[in-house]
Amino acid sequence: MSKFWSPQIHDLVPYTPGEQPKVANLVKLNTNENPYPPAHGVQEVLNAFETDRLRLYPDPESSALINELSTTLGVPNENLFVGNGSDEVLAHAFMAFFRQEKPLVKPDITYSFYDVYADLYGIEIKNQKLNDDFSISLEDYPLDNGGIIFANPNAPTGLALPLDQIKNLLDRNTETVVLVDEAYVDFGGESAIELVNQYPNLVVTQTFSKSRSLAGLRIGYAVAQPHLIDGLNRVKNSFNSYPMDMLAIAAGVASLKDSAYFKEMCDKIIATRETTRDRLEKLGFNILPSATNFLFAEHRFIEGGELMGYLRTKGVLVRHFSRPEIANFLRITIGTDAEMDALIDALKSHPDMVELDA
Repeated sequence: MSKFWSPQIHDLVPYTPGEQPKVANLVKLNTNENPYPPAHGVQEVLNAFETDRLRLYPDPESSALINELSTTLGVPNENLFVGNGSDEVLAHAFMAFFRQEKPLVKPDITYSFYDVYADLYGIEIKNQKLNDDFSISLEDYPLDNGGIIFANPNAPTGLALPLDQIKNLLDRNTETVVLVDEAYVDFGGESAIELVNQYPNLVVTQTFSKSRSLAGLRIGYAVAQPHLIDGLNRVKNSFNSYPMDMLAIAAGVASLKDSAYFKEMCDKIIATRETTRDRLEKLGFNILPSATNFLFAEHRFIEGGELMGYLRTKGVLVRHFSRPEIANFLRITIGTDAEMDALIDALKSHPDMVELDA
């Protein structure tokens, strides 16, 4: 605490990211990073980059990346906004759309950064409880709101909503912005991007961090009708006119050009996810259906916090949340097959672990 802080900062509770350890040789399954390298063209672009260009500012419009996204997604340039990771895009969206007199509605268990943004910008939140099976019931979301936001697939649960339920919400909720955060959609969800032209209040955000293996370069984007993109640009240009650096723009373009590699890696992660699900169930875990690159798993007999700590002693990192409703769950990122073998071997070594009959 400091007497020089602005008053609001004293009560601000920042987002806590997953641990980025400085210890070598850990099996890192705690931050939903992609276990495979980015598209081959990314390395070629970085190797060939002329460092003399770095004395210049980057393109404030990120035109090359916007153009390639337009081609990949099949949407016009004016429907696209890019930023320094989807977290920045979300932060701008909160400022642009959700500082309203009425509360922003969101699931009570979801990406915890939403609460941080709301606190930072003085936005009232109305939380909607998940169903007993941890699914989201959009039909229960009130129309008297200052906006609606949810992740689809949701995090940390991994559950995905079908597109028709999102469409039904948009048909009902026509006076405020609905933001669908699709950070994990490439691992089995249905994207709402195809609905953007039909609904003037829909914003869809995605990221290069998960399915495109570019978490270290921070690339995120939004898809919406031009009047909403204009709102995001107004906030961006009032905060930082150059959010995307030259390397990120060039690498993002190279990643988008290799659609075959992108699909191959997504399919590989999905296959490993389902194999890991079967192996964990045989060890006594209950696991929610996942359309993401992680599994949300609860052991029948061993508490989540205790199991997380034990795995760490074996050199395996997973994510645990202390919130009571999900305190027995572990969020386990899908790594390589070898990394998942290490996870299973570590779990089998736990003194209370019993392998069930097939």
